[in-house]
Amino acid sequence: MPRPTVPRRIPRDLAAEVFKPQGVALADLETVELTLDGLESLRLADLEGLYQEEAARRMGISRATFARIVAEARRAVAEALLEGKALVVGGGSVVRRGGRGGPCPVHGHGRRRGRGCRCPQPVS
Repeated sequence: MPRPTVPRRIPRDLAAEVFKPQGVALADLETVELTLDGLESLRLADLEGLYQEEAARRMGISRATFARIVAEARRAVAEALLEGKALVVGGGSVVRRGGRGGPCPVHGHGRRRGRGCRCPQPVS
C-alpha cells in the first residue's frame, strides 16, 4: 500500500491557467499538464535560485521529492515550448499558504493560544 501524498505548500494563486502558442486555437493543440506544486518548485529553484534543500523545506517536503517534482515540471515546460503544445497549470496535492497563521506545517495542529508554534516556520 503506497504512502499517502503529503500536501505541498504554495503561497499564491495564479494569474493564468493556460499558456499556449500565439495564433493557434486551444482546441487544435495537444496539452501538457504542469501541476501547482511543479510550478512552485520552478519558482523556488529557477526564479528565486534556492538550493533544493531550502526549497524543499519551504514546500514542506523532502529534498528527494522536491528534486523529482522540479524535474517533472522542467520536462513539462520544455515539452510545451519545444513541441508547440499548450501548458495547462493546475492540480496536484497542494495547500495554499497565506501569512503565518493557520496550522503548523510540521505537526498539523492549530496554533498555541497567543503564541506561534514552536516548530521552525518557513520565511515567505
